[in-house]
Amino acid sequence: MDLGVALPSAGELATPANILRYAQEAERLGYASIWTYERVLRPIAPVAQPGGGPPQALPDFYRTVYDPLETLSYLAAVTTRITLGTSIVDALLHPPVVLARRFATLDQLSGGRVVAGLGQGWMREEFQTANVPFRRMGAGFDEVVGAIRATWGPDPVRYEGRFYRITPSEVNPKPVQSRLPILVGAMTPAGIERAARIADGLNPIAFSAEMLVGAGARFRGAARAAGRDPDTLTVVARANVSITSRPVDRDRQFLGGSPDQIADDLAKLRGNGVDHVFLANMTATDIDEEIDLLGRIRTATAGLDVGVD
Repeated sequence: MDLGVALPSAGELATPANILRYAQEAERLGYASIWTYERVLRPIAPVAQPGGGPPQALPDFYRTVYDPLETLSYLAAVTTRITLGTSIVDALLHPPVVLARRFATLDQLSGGRVVAGLGQGWMREEFQTANVPFRRMGAGFDEVVGAIRATWGPDPVRYEGRFYRITPSEVNPKPVQSRLPILVGAMTPAGIERAARIADGLNPIAFSAEMLVGAGARFRGAARAAGRDPDTLTVVARANVSITSRPVDRDRQFLGGSPDQIADDLAKLRGNGVDHVFLANMTATDIDEEIDLLGRIRTATAGLDVGVD
């Protein structure tokens, strides 16, 4: 199982110097991957939440969110091995051919180290800002992925769908990787089944070991039912947690707490269909402490054989 970390690309630690330092230290320590994500804007008013419930104000750390692909392009020039992933880019907010070219360019600049984590998005205000109908979710997302795959394929590129069309054209550069992997961020049964049909992997949030293992099993089962080989697909879990220097005694999140507690949780996932986990410290406030925690987590997990692919 591989182990990665989310970059400090949002919130009060989001500065070029901190992002650079964190990425280089993660690579030096032997982490397999670094990840970032997209947030187009932070509305001032409360917003409707995914899954229902009363509107809420978005967290303060969304006040500053560095663009994911520009951030990873910056880091491609100062790293050599570590995988560069998005978790996630809201694909419906972008013209597919433009997004495909940006990922392909990053794959070229990094020497083939990119994982394209895509999602449908959930915030109506972002759809409005991008001038994309909210109802395009579902079938429109399938087409985005199809058009991206076509763009990465041989020229002349062509795509004809309900929502998107690419006239026969030369579209370059192509990715370095023969099949640049696409992960789909999904938690619902329908989303997991969609990922099993159109993606190379599933990118769920790790709320609990049971939920995560169950999502992975559903994903692989749906892939098998769709005529795909589940052994060629991957489950990459995102853990949005609080990482602490000292053990947490009460109300500890799965994959959160101290480095030793995180290592214990990772041990429970080995052999259970989870291929890759990356940790996102949602309470980070001090970059020196974050760098220290990176090293302590690697020490705590050394006996688990996690890290570099």
